[in-house]
Amino acid sequence: MSNADIGLIGLAVMGQNLALNIADHGYTIAVYNRHHEKTDDFIALCRQREPSHERVQGHADLAGFVRAIKRPRKIVLLVKAGQPTDITINNLVPYLEAGDIVIDGGNAHWLDTIRREKELTAKGFHFIGSGVSGGETGARFGPSLMPGGSREAWASLEPIWRDIAAKVDADTGVPLPGAEPGKPVSGGVPCTAYVGADGSGHYVKMVHNGIEYIDMQLICEAYWLLKQLLDWDADAIGEVFREWNTGELSSYLIEITGDILGQRDPSGQGFLVDHVLDTAGQKGTGLWTASSALEQGVPANAIAEAVFARSLSALKDERLAASALLQGPEAASGHDPAELIPAIRDALYCSKICAYAQGFQLLAEAQKTYGWTLDFGTLAQIWRGGCIIRARFLQKITDAYQADPNLKNLMLDPYFRSSLHDGQAHWREVVALAVRNGIPTPAFGSALAYYDGYRSGSLPANLLQAQRDYFGAHTYERIDQPRGKFFHLDWPAADRPELPQ
Repeated sequence: MSNADIGLIGLAVMGQNLALNIADHGYTIAVYNRHHEKTDDFIALCRQREPSHERVQGHADLAGFVRAIKRPRKIVLLVKAGQPTDITINNLVPYLEAGDIVIDGGNAHWLDTIRREKELTAKGFHFIGSGVSGGETGARFGPSLMPGGSREAWASLEPIWRDIAAKVDADTGVPLPGAEPGKPVSGGVPCTAYVGADGSGHYVKMVHNGIEYIDMQLICEAYWLLKQLLDWDADAIGEVFREWNTGELSSYLIEITGDILGQRDPSGQGFLVDHVLDTAGQKGTGLWTASSALEQGVPANAIAEAVFARSLSALKDERLAASALLQGPEAASGHDPAELIPAIRDALYCSKICAYAQGFQLLAEAQKTYGWTLDFGTLAQIWRGGCIIRARFLQKITDAYQADPNLKNLMLDPYFRSSLHDGQAHWREVVALAVRNGIPTPAFGSALAYYDGYRSGSLPANLLQAQRDYFGAHTYERIDQPRGKFFHLDWPAADRPELPQ
């Protein structure tokens, strides 16, 4: 009997929580995992704890799972990206019928999504690649959802995706309070919308993750500066972040940073953060973002720097050895908190503006490359709740793109331009202070370099292009000639004539 509104394959943490979220909103959901013991355990857990357990149906075989879903079938995949996703799709296809919809909610590479969409469309099926952000809590109570695929498929999925997405206040964009199991949030604006064709949803999720990398790195650098220059304990620094979370820096990442810094070590004395090994992991989406920026010639240097910072952190043994051999200035503590804290706050906010500007600049170029039409104001709206980078700041980005949908760079918006102007003196002081004290702040520094480079009408690339022409005859343009007219000099004799190319 086909009575399930939707199906879900993959019952790891994200899959379980998203299934319960869907059931809470009144939908009957069929679930399947390739290890049927995991399905049995999940169903048993639901019956013990979950108010909506009667709407969750477990299936031991794939054929029965598919038959249980109403047509056109909507089947969400939350399995490991890459080959496991392809294997799952291939196993699923023999049981599908024309018009059925497969939704990949994993962190897939957008080129894989483009390929899969073409392959399934050719067989008469629909494929949606949907970014899902917010971790297990978001999946359970309201994630940010970024779907890409055909509009026909989206029309069928939209009611469910809008119901289960995070909600924000219609006027302020502030996330509505979290729900309880069986009692979903009602009202508000859902943090989901149609993104665009084929792989656009997963590309947007990837850029979201790239911004997440730099956002986290900036916060870590702010924490490290406060620790090194004030010599405060973790909880005192956490109080600074808790205060910042009441103002323009208010965000999920600032909020949890305050919580983390106030957490005492459950295994001993002091604060937990001081006992966490300083080697950062990564799953690849930040690398994909930086690589895509390089491939498309977009100057996302701060995002790339955040990826490199994690890579450098992983060289723990080498860093320990180098710390005994390489010399530098000792960080001088005892700075005036009344001066230092506002300066670091401004540096953080200005750098954050640049990080988001780079992310949206990358999206603008990607839509040309892949033939998408992206609404940047809508994307900022989707990120206002549910996702890891949710922040009060995103309402300002929404406002900026609503005021000027053709905005070339976020830094040119009047609000952000004014914020950069007002905060840059502190920003420069903080970067200089870090350099003088030997404290690495690669994200602060690269964001400032991006700002200074973007605002410069002239850059030393004139010499660089002359060098390229010298050793490789790559030609150059002249400032006194029309753009697009190229010249070459037969180097090194400076008196030889230029040759138009």
